[in-house]
This record gives sequence, C-alpha cells and structure tokens, in this order.
Amino acid sequence: MAGLKDKRGFIDKDRLDLSERKAVEYWMKRWGITRDQLVTAHRKAGLMIKDIAAELGKKR
Repeated sequence: MAGLKDKRGFIDKDRLDLSERKAVEYWMKRWGITRDQLVTAHRKAGLMIKDIAAELGKKR
C-alpha cells in the first residue's frame, strides 16, 4: 500500500476518508484550509485527492 507515512501508520495518498482524523488533519494543514472547506470539496469532487485538490484550486 502506497501512502504518506504518519507517526502511527500510513495516510492514503490517493483517497480521502473523512472518518480518518489524521488524514483530514494532514490535508487541512497541507492545503491551509478548514475542515468545512475540505468536507465541502469532498462532497462536490468525491474521495480522490486529485479531484479534491482541483476543486480547491490546490496542488496535490
């Protein structure tokens, strides 16, 4: 499984599961956005990180 290494394991670099707190925190910090912005983009674009990034106008 390819992913971003975290202190406790791996964060999937291709898909975002909003129930994974560490993954949500990672992407919020990386993109400099709030949880609400991330959830809204997730609802519009789906669970793929590349689609969420495009929705937010951010780089993956």
